[in-house]
Amino acid sequence: MKNLSLLVCLVLFFSCTPKKKEVSQWRGENRTGIYDEANLLTEWPADGPALLWEHEGVGNGYGSPVITHDKLFINGEIDSLAYLIAFDLKGEMLWKTEFGKDWTKNFVGSRSAPTVVDGLVYVASSMGDIACIDTETGEKKWGLNMIEKFKGKNTRFGYSQSLEIDGDLVYCAPGGEDVNIVALDRFTGETKWTNKVFGEVPAYCSPLLLEFPTRNVLVTFSDNALFGLESQTGELLWSHMQDTLCDIHGNTPIYENGYLYYVAGCGNGTVKLQISKDGSEITEVWRNKQLDNIMGGAVKVNDKIFASGHRKKKWKAIDSNSGEMVDSLKFGRGATIAANGLLYCYNEQGKVALVKTEPKMEIISSFKVENGTKEHFAQPVINKGVLYIRHGNVLMAYNIKAQG
Repeated sequence: MKNLSLLVCLVLFFSCTPKKKEVSQWRGENRTGIYDEANLLTEWPADGPALLWEHEGVGNGYGSPVITHDKLFINGEIDSLAYLIAFDLKGEMLWKTEFGKDWTKNFVGSRSAPTVVDGLVYVASSMGDIACIDTETGEKKWGLNMIEKFKGKNTRFGYSQSLEIDGDLVYCAPGGEDVNIVALDRFTGETKWTNKVFGEVPAYCSPLLLEFPTRNVLVTFSDNALFGLESQTGELLWSHMQDTLCDIHGNTPIYENGYLYYVAGCGNGTVKLQISKDGSEITEVWRNKQLDNIMGGAVKVNDKIFASGHRKKKWKAIDSNSGEMVDSLKFGRGATIAANGLLYCYNEQGKVALVKTEPKMEIISSFKVENGTKEHFAQPVINKGVLYIRHGNVLMAYNIKAQG
């Protein structure tokens, strides 16, 4: 009887314990740009890893793909309209759904990556359209426009935000004098709270959610400030102002072990902040203006932060403890992700390099992306031994899995 009672208790416990939501999103788990992959190639063939498939026709854009266990999703602009396109993992298109208008001015195309949670995809266009779409059918569940609904003020290069999720809330940043950040019910699109913060336009930043024992904190940039909001209420907890006026803050911050790191293209450069145990306060630890990346992303590998410089076009390494620059590598500038302690650097000339980080940065292998259109701005993605590269209208999948 005791064993039976114990079994019943265990069944009840696991059946009542809520399952953690499966989230596929911008720059991978926790938006760190670090991909937890096993058995990857540590060196590529002379002409690069094998191309598994490519698809021409994903629309103009610079947003990265997002991959789930059986599908891939990507945003693209076609004839001024914003589309979400779904593929299977063999590169076959499953469906295509239009959800609003997209950017047709400077640097034509989509800017953001989808966010996928439990069978629903959340997308944002550069013209302010937000939508929730079913992953299986492509059916649009709800949608709104941030400019129309919240009197949002777009940026000079178009909204560039990949939406963040916390429980039943999805967050967007209309910007403007009255409403800077909004929390929506992710199932209905109903407004749950708004905060004007500093009444500024957004800053191309995809937010980061920090989880603490007593609260979650939503972290993002506006025009001239990094700030943290209590995620369920929208209360402003803290802010970190930039010392020079600049609206281009395109990098999601990195959080690890009580410290928040951000890399800005102007303003304060690269900064380390200590966050209190309840997430309510910050203390600046150091800043280094030598690393000034605008939108290529940064990664923290062991005790170093890696990214490319904007004004001085080379990859740099900052010691995360001291804040000193300790290494550099000539490879232009571009996007940075990492896996298994190695960097994957995709520069604006279309070259992709596999780079070791210790004891110094050194290129192991490289290849040139020959296909695609316009600028090489999209950030790479790694999933199940496949390296995905988006170059404008073309999406490519390369095999980087080691044999055996």
